[in-house]
Amino acid sequence: MEPALSIDSGLVRRLVAAQFPEWAGLPVIPVEPGGWDNRTFRLGDDMSVRLPSAAAYVAQVEKEHRWLPRLAPLLPLPIPVPLAKGAPAQGYSWPWSVYRWLRGTPATADLIADPTRFARSLAGFLVALYRVDATGGPPAGQHNFHRGGQLSVYDAETRAALSALAGRIDTAAAKVLWAAALGSEWQRPPVWVHGDVAWGNLLVEDGKLCGIIDFGSSAVGDPACDLVIAWTGFSGESRQAFRDALPLDEQTWARGRGWALWKALITASGYDGNQREAERSWRVIDEVLADHRRVLGA
Repeated sequence: MEPALSIDSGLVRRLVAAQFPEWAGLPVIPVEPGGWDNRTFRLGDDMSVRLPSAAAYVAQVEKEHRWLPRLAPLLPLPIPVPLAKGAPAQGYSWPWSVYRWLRGTPATADLIADPTRFARSLAGFLVALYRVDATGGPPAGQHNFHRGGQLSVYDAETRAALSALAGRIDTAAAKVLWAAALGSEWQRPPVWVHGDVAWGNLLVEDGKLCGIIDFGSSAVGDPACDLVIAWTGFSGESRQAFRDALPLDEQTWARGRGWALWKALITASGYDGNQREAERSWRVIDEVLADHRRVLGA
């Protein structure tokens, strides 16, 4: 559900001026491409403002304010650091955040100098994240759309998408992959997961990974959800480098393929309202099915 008031630069200026007058008058510029869960604006040279776009994303605000300052010193790359939390006002119904601005540009293939090095750098960040003490961290749930939790939450949704795509993809192979993904669970202590490792949340500078943003889908649980980038962002040597650098077993990779397949299926079938990745979803379906056939030796 969208807020009654449009989330635009004018609203952000009014909110900042009323609640943080020391920053009033700083330029406010929308960040493009705009986010789906949140709308982001640059505030002056050194800050950003993020506002949830719907009620479903509001719980992420408090989570990030509580946990990101604790995670940041333990990670090898910069992540967002909250500076202030705004209150509902000016017709906007939810809390919002001011963060320190991070250098870099959201990743695209043409910005990455060496995909294999980039893959290893991302894997190194995730290894460090998984080593952080997860005691007391937020378990997966509705607040992060179950990233890090049980993939079976999306079983009915996945099967509905498979039915809708019958005749357009190899549904028999997809059902085998999905069954394999549901066939195991994370048996080790829960770890911190980012929950949305996607190109738009990986920052690049001088061709290299320089920061990770948007921890709204973070939680503690099963890291399989963080492996989706292997099929959405990497291929060939870079995918293998990413895999080799992560100390995860084949069952975790099977669940990772399940997470990738689920998202691609619901997007390709039109079930997911965010259709920005619709075209790429067909390729991801092909990639995960091919990867699963490789594992099976077919």
